[in-house]
Amino acid sequence: MATTHDLHSTKSLYRTADDAMAAPAEKLAYVALLEPDAIAVVDTDESSPSYGTVIGRWDAPPQETPDEFHHYGWNTCSSALGGEHAGHDDMDRRYLLVPGVRSSRIYVLDTGPDPRNPHLVRTIEPEEVTSATGYSRPHTIHCGPDGVFVSGLGSGSGDGNDGPAGIFTMDHSDFSITGAWEADHGSQSMAYDFWWHQDAKVLVSSEWAPPRLYEDGLVPEALVGRQYGHRLHFFDMETRKHIQEVDLGDENQMVLELRPSHDPRQTFGFAGVVIDVTDLSGSVFTWYRDGTEWKAQKTISIPAVPMAAEDLPPLLAGFGAVPPVITDIGLSLDDQYLYVACWGTGEIRQYDVSDPMHPRLNSIVEVGGIVHHTDHSSGKPWGGGPQMIEISRDGHRVYSTNSLYSTWDRQFYPEGIPGAMLKIDVDPDGGAMTLDPKFHVEFPARAHQVRLEGGDCSTDTFCFV
Repeated sequence: MATTHDLHSTKSLYRTADDAMAAPAEKLAYVALLEPDAIAVVDTDESSPSYGTVIGRWDAPPQETPDEFHHYGWNTCSSALGGEHAGHDDMDRRYLLVPGVRSSRIYVLDTGPDPRNPHLVRTIEPEEVTSATGYSRPHTIHCGPDGVFVSGLGSGSGDGNDGPAGIFTMDHSDFSITGAWEADHGSQSMAYDFWWHQDAKVLVSSEWAPPRLYEDGLVPEALVGRQYGHRLHFFDMETRKHIQEVDLGDENQMVLELRPSHDPRQTFGFAGVVIDVTDLSGSVFTWYRDGTEWKAQKTISIPAVPMAAEDLPPLLAGFGAVPPVITDIGLSLDDQYLYVACWGTGEIRQYDVSDPMHPRLNSIVEVGGIVHHTDHSSGKPWGGGPQMIEISRDGHRVYSTNSLYSTWDRQFYPEGIPGAMLKIDVDPDGGAMTLDPKFHVEFPARAHQVRLEGGDCSTDTFCFV
């Protein structure tokens, strides 16, 4: 049986999704903590006496500006097996690249010598990021075939609001910044997530907002005024030029997480939309290629839940309802199940997307949320709602944490969000979800992104079938 250290070698790079699904299960989860900023290491081995507890931690150095860790990731993933580095002995899913979305600083942590205790090997200061790329507010790390891709949510100016946001790249071995990725932005100006269809050589990106509309919290006037992102953008990966915009409609505010098909031959994927300002619903769009044109269609809609104003946080009192607030989605490696986190109402919904144009609701787990404040199945209260989602490679486990963003947390959950993590067991025969009552991890800080040892469903893309 593979040891914990073995899983950090090139054995955790997989040619196909089937190979990844058949690999040994994760024994560790890495969790980003906020206020104070840290990376916690959680034991996910059900046979371990420390199962469901924090067994390691790295703390960021104190900074004048908090880092606020969000969507960090690995230096190398399975897509590298099809890149120019394929076959190189130095390929190793070993380093975690951790960006601070507030500070514009990036930390490089080595998990190789002791996976339970990552240690800092390099700090990339904000001046280096902005001078080399023209971007700031690094948010999402995805490792690609020939390097590391990073989304910058702001421009290179002090406030980050005066130019296009975008994507920059880093070397996966020495972590040097190699510059802005786009050769032509086209109509794209805001950034958030991005992914690609490798066989089609097309990258797709989404939009959140410029820093002035998220750093100090959600701006209701801007939301009603439809000033947040509502488009998908498609780029040619060889020329790095913008080739098409797909507008989802300006009522569909905040197009965030993207989950493309894991099968490299396919050209569909899913985009989560936080809120429709006409009725406060949340939605998921399926994008697809039709001949030479990219299109998108709303395939999932989740309604808001009416509530009395006195039972709502001040931000929502004037609306008289709780929106689902879709903050994350996750797609299983076999492209069968899509998981949707409804942070406002306190649900994780599972849809069968075997037919990606006609998703079918298959299972729901309720926990936390503004509507019911549903307790965890352990009997412990759950602050906030399920926010980030991470799915195990075999699809049998789903992990979730409960913090969105410091200023937004305080608007939606003014009573506070104690850091916590849960695990859902997924029945391999039919997909029914059940909360694991033995897995309720409590942290001394709020918890955000989860990364799994050996890779997971939102870090890997595959070059082979």
